[in-house]
Amino acid sequence: MRKKNLITSLILIFMMSILNAQTEKSADEVHGIEVGTKAPMFTAIDADSSQFSLEEAIRSGPVVMIFYRGFWCPVCNKHLGSIQDSLKMIEEAGATVVAVSPEKPEYLDKMTDKTGAQFTLLYDEGYKIADAYDVTFKPGAMQLFTYNVMLGAKLKETHSDDSQRLPIPATYIVDQNGSIAWRQFDPDYKERSTVNGILKALSSIRKSK
Repeated sequence: MRKKNLITSLILIFMMSILNAQTEKSADEVHGIEVGTKAPMFTAIDADSSQFSLEEAIRSGPVVMIFYRGFWCPVCNKHLGSIQDSLKMIEEAGATVVAVSPEKPEYLDKMTDKTGAQFTLLYDEGYKIADAYDVTFKPGAMQLFTYNVMLGAKLKETHSDDSQRLPIPATYIVDQNGSIAWRQFDPDYKERSTVNGILKALSSIRKSK
């Protein structure tokens, strides 16, 4: 009986490992949702556990939504820092800026400290937002070693589970109709949205009204 239970357990573990492998994509297998499609609506909490609703936010104007990897990522720090430096111009263009990562609320403040971000940082619990926007991927073994050991990411501790998945650092602009009006998406983590690109997109949205 014990042997039979052991075999059953091993089969279940094997099947779960296959299922997980099938749902985990590499960076090159992720494509992100396209411009013109309806944006998945969501709610999420920030570092203070205050709730943000995308559906409510777009009533006031377009939302610039930036996916970033974590406080440990130097490129993310530089990118969000540049957004903060030009935040006034983006807000004067009528938009709200939010940045989304899989890091728990207690780690969001670390990014605020590094970048001086005065826009909202959101906790993507269970990768639900990243999955909805098709930006979730699983880094390779060498990448994980670099992130966890060299950069101190500790992904199993800072995320809601131990899958160690990450988002492609994409940027989306959601218009007041709830559609994706613009995006910057590149599997190369060094390629990020620019303030000029965001402002041009917001200008086009205003003109199209």
